[in-house]
Amino acid sequence: MTENNDKLLIDFFAENRQEIPDNGFTRRVMRHLPNRTRRISQVWVTFCFTLALVLFFVFDGLQQVLGTLRETLTAAAQNGVTELDPKSLLVAGIVLLFLLYRKICSLA
Repeated sequence: MTENNDKLLIDFFAENRQEIPDNGFTRRVMRHLPNRTRRISQVWVTFCFTLALVLFFVFDGLQQVLGTLRETLTAAAQNGVTELDPKSLLVAGIVLLFLLYRKICSLA
């Protein structure tokens, strides 16, 4: 019985289908709807960044970073920086600048 009713409904709607001109109405409505996922994403990124910043200062991150840099430079000086190849340093510097440039461009 339900299959017969379904078939009758499908046939009825197929025969009496009318196209209503849209004239850009759907596009305008979709453009004015709020983008919920983008807003949630922005809130989440802001929350995580704020949390990371707070934890960085709570655990004295700046002193940790400076201490690590000092130890690295001291170890490099003790192990002989003069043995480093200038070409390798130049290539490493160029690669790092390129990666920094790409990261900055991706944020825009």
